[in-house]
Amino acid sequence: MTPPTVNAYYSPSQNNINFPAGILQPPFYTAKALDPVNYGGIGSVIGHELTHGFDDQGRRYDGRGNLRDWWTKEDGKNFDERADCIVQEYGGFSPIPGVKLNGKLTLGENAADNGGLRLSFMAMMDRMAGHPMKPADGFTPQQQFFLGFAQLWCGESTPESAALRAKTDPHSPGEFRVNGTLQNMPEFSTAFSCKVGDAMVSEKACRIW
Repeated sequence: MTPPTVNAYYSPSQNNINFPAGILQPPFYTAKALDPVNYGGIGSVIGHELTHGFDDQGRRYDGRGNLRDWWTKEDGKNFDERADCIVQEYGGFSPIPGVKLNGKLTLGENAADNGGLRLSFMAMMDRMAGHPMKPADGFTPQQQFFLGFAQLWCGESTPESAALRAKTDPHSPGEFRVNGTLQNMPEFSTAFSCKVGDAMVSEKACRIW
C-alpha cells in the first residue's frame, strides 16, 4: 500500500499491523474531533486489525509468523463454537430481497469488526477513568463513540453490486458492519437506552473474545 492509500491491514506472516497515512482523515480520524468520535473511528480500525491476529485465519499463525496451530484443543473448540454464532447471525442478513450474506465467507472481517470495536470501547473507558470526557451536542461520550463508528460505513450501492458483493466480498456491506456489530454490544444498548426486542438489540448476542 502506498502512503496515501485509505486502508489498513494485518500481515499474519509478519505479525504486524499497518496503517498508511491516507486513512488518518475523516471519517476515520479528525484532528479537531472529540476523543470519543476518534475512538469510534480510527480506534475501532486499529482494534479491527489487532483482532485479525486471532480470527479464523490469523489464529493459525504464531507470534513469529509461522503457520502453526499454537492454541489448545479446548481454546480451538470454544473459538469455533463462538465463531459459529457470528456465522449464523450474519448469514441471516439480507442486503437485497432474495440474497443473504455468506456468514462463513465474511467471518474473519465480522469477527474483527466485533472484536475491534469492543477493544476500542474498552480503551476509551480506561482513558475516561483518569481523563473525564464531556457530553457534546446532547450526546454522551459513549453515544459519540458509537456514532463515530457508524459514520465509517455510510455508503450507497446498486442492487446488482450488492448481489455480487454478497457472494464474493469477505467484508459485509456497511449497513451490517454497523448494525451487526452494535447489536452484539450491550454497551450500545445501554448508551441509547435500548432493550431486547428493539431493532438493534440481539436476543442472542454473539461474542468471541
